[in-house]
Amino acid sequence: MPIVKCKTCSKEFNAKPCHIKRGWGKYCSAKCHYLDMIKKIEVTCAVCGKKSFRVPSKISRSASQKFFCSKSCQTKWRNVQYSGDRHWNWQRKFSSYRHILDSSTVKKICALCKIAEPRVLAVHHIDLNRRNGDLNNLVWLCHNCRHLVHHDNMERRKLMEILV
Repeated sequence: MPIVKCKTCSKEFNAKPCHIKRGWGKYCSAKCHYLDMIKKIEVTCAVCGKKSFRVPSKISRSASQKFFCSKSCQTKWRNVQYSGDRHWNWQRKFSSYRHILDSSTVKKICALCKIAEPRVLAVHHIDLNRRNGDLNNLVWLCHNCRHLVHHDNMERRKLMEILV
């Protein structure tokens, strides 16, 4: 068996060739493996200021270079950063697709299941081209039916039969 130096403490130990081939055999013990894993850097949450720890590889991959203590803090930050006029679909101070359907005479009900709850309704592009904001290309669908139309050909055909 080849002799290898431990990645954490530099102690020499025997490692099986098959372990080295798989990328294992780097540590002389479980304790050294754990000590290498906990090399973390303290970061401050961008929303609440709470301290937390991150691995250096996660820090280098962050696009915004902002760090959060939880998903809820990350969501709060994202909702501020990417809402209103900063949202990719925001034009002329309103969301264009919803505004087009809201200002038309089209009733706010799902075209497939006929649910009328406005909180679950979304705008669906019939031709699947989101740049086509023509009123004839837009229809109200609940989130469930919209998902089915996008991922199930039978549901898509059913929607097309209803609309035609």
